[in-house]
Amino acid sequence: MASRPTIEDLARAAEVSVSTVDRVLNGRAKVREDTARRVFDAAQRIGYHAATLIGQRLQPDLPPFRLGLVLLKEKQAFYQNFRAAAEAAARGAPGVRASVKIVFSPSQAPGDFVREMKRLEGQVDAIAATAVTHVEVTDTVTRLQANGTPCFALLNDFAQGVRRAYFGLNNLKVGRIAAHMTTTAVREPGKLAVFVGGHRWHGHDLRETGFRSYVRGHASAFTVLDTLVNLETRQLTYEATLELLDRHPDLKGIYCAGGGMEGAIVALREARRPREVALVVNELTPESRLGLADRYVEMVIGTPLARLCTDLFAVAAGTLAEEAAPVPGQHFLDPDIYLPESI
Repeated sequence: MASRPTIEDLARAAEVSVSTVDRVLNGRAKVREDTARRVFDAAQRIGYHAATLIGQRLQPDLPPFRLGLVLLKEKQAFYQNFRAAAEAAARGAPGVRASVKIVFSPSQAPGDFVREMKRLEGQVDAIAATAVTHVEVTDTVTRLQANGTPCFALLNDFAQGVRRAYFGLNNLKVGRIAAHMTTTAVREPGKLAVFVGGHRWHGHDLRETGFRSYVRGHASAFTVLDTLVNLETRQLTYEATLELLDRHPDLKGIYCAGGGMEGAIVALREARRPREVALVVNELTPESRLGLADRYVEMVIGTPLARLCTDLFAVAAGTLAEEAAPVPGQHFLDPDIYLPESI
């Protein structure tokens, strides 16, 4: 088992003396800011146990900023990665002493998202959430912002025209990317299937629209079947995929616009050979990575979580200093694209 990095290890990594590291840690004497920053960066890089303390020493006079984050599916790998990215972004946020309070909605019901957002009110300076598009959510965002808590939509653009900004992918574009990959990967035209989590996810509707638009314009020899709702669950997706394969022997491609992709991967492994049906999914997880490796997944379209969280902290903290509220906007990030040979 590897030993924990020592103060000597940190000094070597930062290219300073042990006594300099000691001064940074204990504040016994003034250390130049760039030197202290170098020690802090090295501490984060090597996993030094007191890295957080060093960071706090660097920010004694910076204003505090508390961001509340509402996520979903606490045990899912993607949202665990989201949590880690948000915590890292808080540690590195420039110009503020940032912290993040993360809560998880127990379901996709509008009332559960609303309950978590209300629970954060008064504890944080701004709220960012992934939530469904629903009037109850919009009304809550309206009230929160009227009371001085700016709100930001993540991944799914809810409360349009009300929330401060949307952070995530251009979902219409994502759907077109998925259709391009699906129709390019297969050897002859046939039928294509699309799964969405539900029609309260505006982002899923946009992905479906982009997918169908691309097929109409660039791959009209293919037929897109009626869209299937899987409630973002792997079991429903598994059962529906097996039924699709049985009813449509000429099924050539599947796009999972939201969650539940694990079920499609398992069904294809049971019923088809690798690459017989082109499967495109969203977000790199252990399951989708393995699907790429054994060629049951053609492409994974990923959200760049580190960039999203870094940008979110910068914009959200900046809203507190604004004298006038900005026009609500969209902050699109370029997707991460994973192919079998790129993992």
